Amino acid sequence: MAGGGSAAGKGDAPSVRIVVAGDAKTGKSSLILTAATDTYPPNVPPVLPPTRLPDDIYPDKVPVTIIDTSSSPENRGKLVEELKKADAVVLTYACDKPATLDRLSTFWLPELRRLEVRVPVVVVGCMLDKRDEQYPVSLEQVMSPIMQQFREIETCIECSAFRHIQIPEVFYYAQKAVLHPTAPLFDQEAQTLKPRCVRALKRIFILCDLDRDGALSDAELNDFQVKCFNAPLQPSEIVGVKRVVQEKLQEGVNEQGLTLTGFLFLHALFIEKGRLETTWTVLRKFGYNNEIRLSEDQLPPPIKRHPDQSVELTNDALDFLRRIFFTFDIDGDGALRSNELDDLFSTAPENPWSDAPYKDAAEKDALGGLSVDGFLSEWALMTLLDPIYSVENLIYIGYAGDPSSAIRVTRRRRLDRKKQQSDRNVYQCFVVGPKEAGKSAILNSFIGRPFPEEYQSTTGDQYAVNVVDLGGAKKSLVLREIPEDEVKKLLSSKDALADCDIAIFVHDSSHEASWKRAADLLVDVASHGEATGYEMPCLIVAAKDDLEPYLTEIQDSTRVSQDLGIEAPIPISTKLGDFSNLFRRIVNAAEHPHLSIPETEAGRSRKQYHRLVNRSLMFVSVGAAVAVVGLAAYRVYAARKNASS
Repeated sequence: MAGGGSAAGKGDAPSVRIVVAGDAKTGKSSLILTAATDTYPPNVPPVLPPTRLPDDIYPDKVPVTIIDTSSSPENRGKLVEELKKADAVVLTYACDKPATLDRLSTFWLPELRRLEVRVPVVVVGCMLDKRDEQYPVSLEQVMSPIMQQFREIETCIECSAFRHIQIPEVFYYAQKAVLHPTAPLFDQEAQTLKPRCVRALKRIFILCDLDRDGALSDAELNDFQVKCFNAPLQPSEIVGVKRVVQEKLQEGVNEQGLTLTGFLFLHALFIEKGRLETTWTVLRKFGYNNEIRLSEDQLPPPIKRHPDQSVELTNDALDFLRRIFFTFDIDGDGALRSNELDDLFSTAPENPWSDAPYKDAAEKDALGGLSVDGFLSEWALMTLLDPIYSVENLIYIGYAGDPSSAIRVTRRRRLDRKKQQSDRNVYQCFVVGPKEAGKSAILNSFIGRPFPEEYQSTTGDQYAVNVVDLGGAKKSLVLREIPEDEVKKLLSSKDALADCDIAIFVHDSSHEASWKRAADLLVDVASHGEATGYEMPCLIVAAKDDLEPYLTEIQDSTRVSQDLGIEAPIPISTKLGDFSNLFRRIVNAAEHPHLSIPETEAGRSRKQYHRLVNRSLMFVSVGAAVAVVGLAAYRVYAARKNASS
């Protein structure tokens, strides 16, 4: 495979901004002027203005702007500002002043970390011509300990502006560190490709292995070369590539061609030899950015939607996921074990479900495997919470259709209420209630987690997602537990309830205080919905039905539900596994969003007021119409009288 560059800087920017910093009198300005003019300057101003290098000075033809800085205390603010805007930093020291070299590790490099300037660093020893040749020092010997301590250093170089020694190379290395950074690709300490790089290259290999035989044939290798570098490989070059691999790695080539192992070995070899531009060209041709994720132009555009619209996977995407499930269910047991799931996501930057809120959010069997329903439930949750991230992961695992065809925006919930039905396939239910009411137990039971013997307080939102079968029609239900302490914060936002299809209010039926708090939360949420126009169905859940209820529990909760105009409380016992068809009832209520909407006293008063105003306006309109008719009749009468006279 031949090498090739790609003009894509930080965030795919059209230019590279290099900031030169270091102690005073270390040759910063002379270095910049000599690079820009190819002439050593006899007189140098204290700080240069931004300096643009010619666009064609380096092979990538990407514009380079160099920023000079002052290390004086009075210019500290400007220095920090420039460092934070840098794509790369050149740190200078004077070869004839060892103290300036020491300052790199005692001040400059720690300072960059403190300022959170996370960009490649090139360390440059200036004024090489002034170093005492009687005491030769190996650059590698001097810099090796510093580079071990500060991994952000991309490379080190010595130069002389006066003698024109390695001046262009300084900014070439800095530009190259931005366009073709080492850090995302290669672990210098372990001398291996980084996991995310391996995953991306594996996906690229699979995309190029058109006959799916696990190897790149000569024809496939040639197609790959043309796609990435716009030049075919000669038969002798293909033989040479495979020979290099086979000499070092027997399993890198088989009868069918270059294996994945051999493909990865080649890229590790390029990087070790300093040809990072080869691997970066390949990655960028397949749509990857500097973080080795798909760049924005590979993903759907930002989704335009109202706050009360959600996003779901289309039937096309769901059919693809079902096929993928059975492809990776190697043992055919109807479940994806952790190793099978890891294999499925081995072409993604990471397993997207390894962290909250997706980790353990869906039902698993006794051996920790995900069923088809559990697998699709995780995708439903990810698409609901972060649709673009969901599509991104679909592409990583092989979805080849138009990315926008994988998702659909649902109808507004406000319109669903008017039409008295919902056509969603995924419903989100807020689970609200006081501490120790049994909210987490409901989520755990929904996805088959065992009932915990000891109470554990929930901090932050928790999710559980599963499929609910309504007599043949399957819907995904997402339960979002909202801790009591978070309700007030949630309701501080106008659109807090916009993405909620239904809410359940859970109370411990054996404790009166639990009921009173749940009732208060219900009124707070219902009032917020009325005030913002995001009303939603609500159900009351009387948990811990296996315990003795407090004396007036049934009367109290029934009275409140009647006053609010919603269903009677649903008694459940998670400990006994008695749920009174709770989850089916939640989905049924969500499917008919005009029912079970609580109406508070304030809401009723507001409606009565609007009715009165509308009635008054109607009377005014009728009165005005009568007056107009009367005036018209009088004019006719007057006209006739005048005519008879």
